[in-house]
Amino acid sequence: RWVQDAAAALPVALFGDVVNSRVIDLCAAPGGKTAQLCSRGADVVAVDRSRPRLRLLKENLTRLGFSAELIGADARDWRPCSPAKYVLLDAPCSATGTIRRHPDILHLKSPNDVERAAAIQDRLLDSAATMLEPGGILVFATCSLQPEEGLERVDCLLARRPELERAPLLPHECEYLTPFINEHGDLRTLPLHMAEQGGMDGFYAARLKRKY
Repeated sequence: RWVQDAAAALPVALFGDVVNSRVIDLCAAPGGKTAQLCSRGADVVAVDRSRPRLRLLKENLTRLGFSAELIGADARDWRPCSPAKYVLLDAPCSATGTIRRHPDILHLKSPNDVERAAAIQDRLLDSAATMLEPGGILVFATCSLQPEEGLERVDCLLARRPELERAPLLPHECEYLTPFINEHGDLRTLPLHMAEQGGMDGFYAARLKRKY
């Protein structure tokens, strides 16, 4: 069991209404966002390459009274039988956004870690883009403070994939997200946010749409 940080509960809200919709959740374990999607009424396909973590995901869903289709595969290579309307990619990253809870991360991570994570994210994003049906929505999220693992990855993806466009968040969509919307229409939380409640993790999330 684990307690999910408040910031980690926000990216799923970028999809809006997912009731009875198929959602592919990539890099899904241990299942926090999978459970959030299930609680919103989605039909979730959860993909993770780690079998032990996938078992943990199943245990967590069972404990919470949810179910999903679980697939043990590397999201960089796996493809669904048919495109989906919604894809969530909570990508591996340096996790520098968790510095509030894990201050030792400053000593454990290096620029090389960020560079390696960014390269993996590029492959995952390209893979995720192919899973979308026209008009479909991709939400990309990381718990990193580094632009190389967030905004820059989105900019590079849009530059090499003309079929995608940013679907910026609008203040009226979800009132509690409004304070965290940046100038690009992406979600950006920082450890100093909600300081009166003890703060929150640094999280980045962008919403992208497949045009054709």
